[in-house]
Amino acid sequence: MEHAIKINNLHKKFGNIKAVNGINFTVQKGEIFGFLGPNGAGKTTTARMITGVLKPDLGEIDLAGYNLQENFVEARLEIGVVPEAANAYQELTALENIKFMAKMYGLSGENINEKAKELLKRLGLEKRIKDKVKEYSKGMTQRVILGMALINDPEILFLDEPTRGLDVQSTRIMHEIIQDLNDKDSTIFLTTHNIQEANQLCHRIAIINKGRIAAIDTPENLKDTFKELQTVELCLEDGDYPLPEEFKYISQAARAGNKMRYYTGNPDRAVKELINKIENRKIVGLNILEPNLEDVFVELTGGKLKNEN
Repeated sequence: MEHAIKINNLHKKFGNIKAVNGINFTVQKGEIFGFLGPNGAGKTTTARMITGVLKPDLGEIDLAGYNLQENFVEARLEIGVVPEAANAYQELTALENIKFMAKMYGLSGENINEKAKELLKRLGLEKRIKDKVKEYSKGMTQRVILGMALINDPEILFLDEPTRGLDVQSTRIMHEIIQDLNDKDSTIFLTTHNIQEANQLCHRIAIINKGRIAAIDTPENLKDTFKELQTVELCLEDGDYPLPEEFKYISQAARAGNKMRYYTGNPDRAVKELINKIENRKIVGLNILEPNLEDVFVELTGGKLKNEN
């Protein structure tokens, strides 16, 4: 497959800190590529280098067939960027914001006004096109910012935490827009802390940790790689759960509301151990769960399983 983004041996230091330490990956044309990592892992630094905000100390970045360092202007014209901290001009209307961005890209002509209107219609904002952005909700403002990034018909769209702070309805609308863009062949580079969002939208996911790529694969393959993270989810009426160290086939446990999740590489043996241990106490629920992407993320980044109680 033809690539949209190709990263080769990318490095970036801040003082003595190696924020990005020799990473390599390729994003194929037409895919939604998720980029995940804990705070301080090098995720934001990498995204800023790829979009031309930061200059790498070493390595090469290829965007849509252009070497970013050698053909900066040409490469930048092929991308649209929605940074996490972006905002639209509050005193301008949505239409004025997008037309202003068109001018920033050097776009002109009679069709720009119609193109901006069509874009706002596509984003579900046609009924509020003449309202100032200061009158918009956060979710609507985020869609205006997305429209500003799309006015130049970018081959690659970079989204940094596009749904952070949005309510459930606005998040769903944004997801539908992202999916629609991808269905129309846009390549999307999605940086997010929302693991469920990455699992839902992305064709492939890269997980960065301590400046290095820990894994790249489809969500399904990543989960299949860590079968030892299968869980037996147990709910007891009395809520008094045995500890994982009391069992041979259970490695650890984590609370999940009024339930306990026991992690195991052998759920059959683990269930039998649990049944023998709890004897005649009343079982409200018992389920065997496959590993989820959050489990994989925690395992790869050296964290601890979250106690949700």
